[in-house]
Order: sequence, then C-alpha cells, then structure tokens
Amino acid sequence: MTAFNPNDAAAKDSGIFGLPYSAEEAKVVLLSVPWEATTSYGGGTAQGPRAILEASKQVDLFDLELGNFYESGIALLDELPDLNEWNRIAKAAAQKIILAENLSEKELTQALTLVNSTSQKINEYVYQTTQKQLSEGKCVGLIGGDHSSPFGAIKAFLERYPNMSILHFDAHADLREAYEGFEDSHASIMHNVISKTSLKKLVQVGIRDFCEDELNFIKENKSRIVTFFDVSMIDEKMSGKSFSVICDEIISHLSDEVYISFDIDGLDPRFCPHTGTPVPGGLDYNEALYLLKKVARSGRKIIGFDLCEVSLGDEAEQESLDTAAQWDANVGARLLYKLCGYALTT
Repeated sequence: MTAFNPNDAAAKDSGIFGLPYSAEEAKVVLLSVPWEATTSYGGGTAQGPRAILEASKQVDLFDLELGNFYESGIALLDELPDLNEWNRIAKAAAQKIILAENLSEKELTQALTLVNSTSQKINEYVYQTTQKQLSEGKCVGLIGGDHSSPFGAIKAFLERYPNMSILHFDAHADLREAYEGFEDSHASIMHNVISKTSLKKLVQVGIRDFCEDELNFIKENKSRIVTFFDVSMIDEKMSGKSFSVICDEIISHLSDEVYISFDIDGLDPRFCPHTGTPVPGGLDYNEALYLLKKVARSGRKIIGFDLCEVSLGDEAEQESLDTAAQWDANVGARLLYKLCGYALTT
C-alpha cells in the first residue's frame, strides 16, 4: 500500500473512497455491474457505479460510530470490459419490447431471447466473481446497475452461508414473474430468489408499489417472505409506535447471518430523485441507517450486500453532472460506505 493520509483530499488516481488499497490487500471488495437492460421507466442506473466511485472521494473516512473501519481495506474490482457492450446490445433489444414496437412474432422472440440469454451471462459472471472472492476470504459488495444485477451474488452467498437471510430495502416488492417477458427483470429479482434458490427468509422493508399477483405470492410463501409494507409502518409511527420497536420487529425475522439487498428507491425519493422508478414515501436516510445499526447491535453478522438503482437520470443530466444529478451519487456513496462499515465491524 502506498503512503496514505486519511485526512488529505482524495488523490485523482485513488480508489473508491480515495483509498489506496488493491483488491488483494482489501478485506471488502466491491463488484461493479453497470447493467440496466430491463429497466421499464427511467434509465441511467448503468452509470451508477461510475457515479458512486466519483462521489465516494468526497466522503470523510472517519466514522463517529464505527471508527476507522476503512483500515481493513475497501477496493473496487476492475470492471469487466464486456459488460458495457452486453448492456448496450441487450438494452436496445429490450426497448423494442418495452416501447411496444410493432414486432413480428419472430422479432419478438429474437429480442426476448437476446435479453434473457445476456441476463444469464451477467448472472454467471457475477456468480463466478463473487464465488471466487468469497473463497479467498473477502467480504463482497455489489454496486448495480438495476436490481436484477445481484442474483448471481446471492446464489454464491447462499452456497457459503446456507442459513443466511436477506434484508431487502425497496419501494417495490420485486416479486413479479418474468416481467414483460424478461426472465431476469429488475422487477423479478426476489421472485427468482424465492423460486430458484434455497433462501429460507426474505424480509422486505419500505415496500409501497406492487401488484396483486405479488401480494398473492407473498401470502403463498409466508413462511419464507415477511414484508413490512410502507403504509403499515407509517400507520404505526403515526399512532405513536417508536421506529426502534418497529426495527426490533423487523430484525426478529432475520437469521444470524444477514445479506443486505438495498435498492436506493427504498428511501424517500428526496434522497434519490433520479432513480429509475421513484415512489413517494419510503424510509428516511437516517431511518435506514438506524435499522442497519440495530441489525449490527443485535449480534447478527452482515455478511455481504448490494446497492442498486443509483442513477444520475437521463443522458443529458449525466453529461452535465450538475449538482442536482450528483445528489443521488452522493447519497449512494455515503450509504455504500456505511454498508462497508457494518460488514467490516459485525
């Protein structure tokens, strides 16, 4: 490791959070997955990892609650060059379907096959990379991309931690089956986790936008899915129940080993206005951090995490990188740093 003063401004050629660690030296390694082929409303989340990297260099490293946890090392893995090309090609095919272009049956089948097969390549790449890093004793975090990005990582974590549970922050239940024909849609990630893996418990928080089929899926899988709907949490808080007690109820459903899957739109959209599918309501930033803190203080181990759907908005906003567009990346970088901290200190 090169000479490093944590109180200095981050060097331009430094790593994430301005840190000097290589992936070999770091305890936490972060996997960048710039993928958004199946996004069905706003775009730009493929640029999330790059935006978070840039914003991360403005984060002060000392943490009042967690101390200098960065000294264990945090590093961003080199991005797979093919990912951007895979995303470009698959997104173009997906847009033909999403925008309901006048496609023949053959053209529709070809477009769906291309998107679904490319999604499988992404899943396999993420799975193999996560599995390798876990086998080397690393703690792995993933930066999306849309929320379909971490499926391969969750699969790899389950092989190593078969009794783990997932704490899922999101505005959406993500329990749709093959949404718009896309088998690995961002809207289907948790449906795929329940139907294609051995996960024993999925605990969802902040959910406020879902269809009736998803509600029925929750009811059909009530032994494996516990959902804390946003409207119910608001009712409880408005009626005087403390958020601390609500957190205790959420945590009671988690196993000793917890994987965090954090879609940024689980937060109130004032913290992520450019995310692809913002929904009014949601958690305050400090409420989300408080819940993470209580998970850590409960004696549970945060074994890994993903952070998805951070976006700078449309292409014009990405090019200008104005202050408003940078806000999402600023919030995302600070949330990512806390996720690293809790993974390193539990």
